[in-house]
Amino acid sequence: MTILTRDKDVAKSRLKMSNPWHLLATGFGSGLLPWVPGTWGSLAAIPFWWAMTFLPLQIYSLVVMLGISLGVYICHRTAKDMGVHDHGSIVWDEFIGMWITLMALPVMAWQWVAAGFVIFRILDMWKPWPIRWFDRNVHGGMGIMVDDIIAGIISAGILYYLGHHWPL
Repeated sequence: MTILTRDKDVAKSRLKMSNPWHLLATGFGSGLLPWVPGTWGSLAAIPFWWAMTFLPLQIYSLVVMLGISLGVYICHRTAKDMGVHDHGSIVWDEFIGMWITLMALPVMAWQWVAAGFVIFRILDMWKPWPIRWFDRNVHGGMGIMVDDIIAGIISAGILYYLGHHWPL
């Protein structure tokens, strides 16, 4: 039985980086950085995204879907182990949100990657409707993941639109 806590330091102390679920959920430790862990997690996702760009689109999409499925479990498991729902150090959802966002790059250029990063981070932090609705109404591992999935989809749409109507 997990004891819930409001103390963020106590929750972090329950993480074990030797546990593969905790390692993945914290974005290979990027979510443990002290300030804006979601931003660090989003940045840490970019090298993995870059490696995935060498895959055919179908395989890339399959990796993202597998990442979502696995993410629901690892985020739920890690949140339960920490005793806090959606602790800031859990950033696997940011990885998935960034991978979805960057699927829509109009051109493979660092300016578009930066634009996708900024758009995703704004939506993920601001949580406009419908992102906010999902964040507040879906719980467990899916609740941790779904707001970033929706933010990634909306960010991808914005990035696609900008790339076809306002090229950099």
